[in-house]
Amino acid sequence: MRILVAEDDPRLGASLKQGLEESLYAVDLVADGESALALAQEISYDLIVLDVLLPRLSGFEVCRALRRQQRKMPILFLTALDEIEQRVTGLDLGADDYVVKPFAFSELQARIRALLRRDGATRSAELSFAGITLDPSTHEVRRGGRVITLSSKEYALLEFLMRNPRQVLSRQAIAEHVWDIDAAHLSNVIDVYVSYLRRKLCANGEADVLQAVRGYGYQLKEPAP
Repeated sequence: MRILVAEDDPRLGASLKQGLEESLYAVDLVADGESALALAQEISYDLIVLDVLLPRLSGFEVCRALRRQQRKMPILFLTALDEIEQRVTGLDLGADDYVVKPFAFSELQARIRALLRRDGATRSAELSFAGITLDPSTHEVRRGGRVITLSSKEYALLEFLMRNPRQVLSRQAIAEHVWDIDAAHLSNVIDVYVSYLRRKLCANGEADVLQAVRGYGYQLKEPAP
């Protein structure tokens, strides 16, 4: 899942990005409201974390613009503004949650998980395909009786493929959902990580379910009989 974080404090922004990536999310980080709005209009994020007091455009203005454009991704305000009137303003503009700084990162993680679950039961339900199971709540991946240990990017790649089984997914679509903006144009990176993932999924000689579609992308597909 891909998250946009808009935070103008360099240290806090870097800390949020690192922490969320360690929680197996793909994270884009920007430091001003104009950049946040531009990216949110271009990319279908699963969730946006917005500071309110951003340069160029405030978080409130970004939220208002996105909701007027019928962008429905969850929005969480993360801000030092703690007056009741400010919380009410944020929620009335269409935000889904409002967290006041300073905050516990574990609570932020829990609120993010809760917002992502609102998209429907499929967000938290166990995924299964051709003997492979993936549990989004625990991030555990199994094939047959063995647990498969994956890196954050390998896990995100497998989750995206398992949420779209049998669909041919372009490299661009994979980059947009799994990688941050720094890797979006590095198509060979996707090929490398597919190779890593294939090696782990087939470590005990199991059939390969990751099919390359020449010149386009990849497909999660049942192995040929």
